[in-house]
Amino acid sequence: MSVEFLLCVGSLFVLAGIGAPVAYAILVAAMIYVGASGQGIGIVGKNLLDGLYQSFLLLAVPLFIVAANIMNAGTISDRLLGFCVAVVGRFRGGLGHVNVMASLIFSGMSGSAVADAAGIGRIIIDMMRKDGRFTPGYAAAITAASATIGPIIPPSIPMVLYALVSNASIGHLFLGGILPGLFMGAVLMALNAWASHRRGFAVEPPVPLAALPRKTADAFPALLMPAILLYGIYGGVTTPTEAAAVAAFYALILAALVYRALSLGAFYRILVDSARSSAAVGLVIGGALILNYIVASENIPNLLAGWLVALDVSPLVFLLGVNLLLLVLGCLLDATTIILVIIPLFLPTCRNLGIDLVHFGVVAVVNCMIGLITPPYGILLFVINAVTGISLREMIAEIWPFLAVLMLALLAMILVPGIVLFLPRLAGYEG
Repeated sequence: MSVEFLLCVGSLFVLAGIGAPVAYAILVAAMIYVGASGQGIGIVGKNLLDGLYQSFLLLAVPLFIVAANIMNAGTISDRLLGFCVAVVGRFRGGLGHVNVMASLIFSGMSGSAVADAAGIGRIIIDMMRKDGRFTPGYAAAITAASATIGPIIPPSIPMVLYALVSNASIGHLFLGGILPGLFMGAVLMALNAWASHRRGFAVEPPVPLAALPRKTADAFPALLMPAILLYGIYGGVTTPTEAAAVAAFYALILAALVYRALSLGAFYRILVDSARSSAAVGLVIGGALILNYIVASENIPNLLAGWLVALDVSPLVFLLGVNLLLLVLGCLLDATTIILVIIPLFLPTCRNLGIDLVHFGVVAVVNCMIGLITPPYGILLFVINAVTGISLREMIAEIWPFLAVLMLALLAMILVPGIVLFLPRLAGYEG
């Protein structure tokens, strides 16, 4: 490990520690490395542009962002919530179940935990708080916990980023996320049922069964989004990036023509917001690509792989150790940085130990999503605080049981790879 690399890492931590945006901290640290090693400063720009423009897969990111923002507009979220209330709202703590079910459904449209929490999550928190049905802290905590499912069930922006750095099949990663996402939803619903009975949360008036067909018909076009996405990829009709374009176009047609809930002005604002979000993600991706070039130049992944293999650890011990490290890093770093900067360091070791990269990728993404609700960073907690005004103190007091059951679900995915790999293997995956 060279002095130049130590300067790079040191400046990165100093800049991030004083509050500089992660993307800018990475870019400045990279330029310090390049300057100290005597290379031309233009290599930073070259690697950034090459990484962004030579990856067709990265086009999926802004397209999924556009699709998510369109699906958040108008009456689509209301129709989905009406369907969820009709199905599970009748049980004790029913709005908590609705919260989780809505996240399961919306995750098949947005691919973003933040979009889920800020969009449909804000609506259902207001419903849960009405007339004191649930405490504000509990409503916010279950919303943040259920929003972590968003990037697990396809489409998933974090899985697109993992596919970029690992060359794993994005289609098989998408399939691998379905059962883990449903599993996470099930454990959250089980916890909500237990907490609702223990704390005496309200029972909602049941929606008549006769109204269920109408509620289902209202939501059915929106519910088709995940099916269209997966059929496009596995039917050989589209590439994953083209499927993202189809998803965005379908969301537009649905909002504008089927539900008639999207005006030209609203569409313009959606495009502007999507462009800003895509630019922010693109800066982080570009910075991470440069940092990965530096890490590769220092031969750190192979050195780390050699050292770990020499320790003669079993694949299971390695997986447990890496996930424990990622849980700690998730308290401090955002998911995009972990996926693009930290995870590539372990990929050579995964290959040497025979660890399946689809299994590793899905487990790592689940881990990163748990980091989104882990104090002190917990970006979803800050998002919900910003859109609802519920204090962080109240949320953090209620979040721990949800964190515990999600960590148990993560452990089950590590110990039982079939939870992740069952569907990909049905589709012909042989990893």
